[in-house]
Amino acid sequence: MENKRPCPYVWDYDLDESQFLQILSGQSTRGRLNRDWAARRLLEYAPYEEIIRYIGYKELIKNWARWRASIRSKTRVRGLDFLVAWLPLKHPEMLND
Repeated sequence: MENKRPCPYVWDYDLDESQFLQILSGQSTRGRLNRDWAARRLLEYAPYEEIIRYIGYKELIKNWARWRASIRSKTRVRGLDFLVAWLPLKHPEMLND
């Protein structure tokens, strides 16, 4: 059964959670709404646990340089900058598929 509940990260778009996750995974796009857009929305508004659940450490580290400039929250940028630098040094095992 598809999840038709509204997605809290995109209150200003007519997308449900299932549609948002399809865009985030790269399975679909809607005009300019693509994977990068969805990832930036998640990074800006979601709790840390959901960011990791939906993007994962490996993808976050791989794409952070591209997404970073679009994140408005300075606190989020600082925290994710730390994570992206620290994780490969201290816990590289967490970056395996």
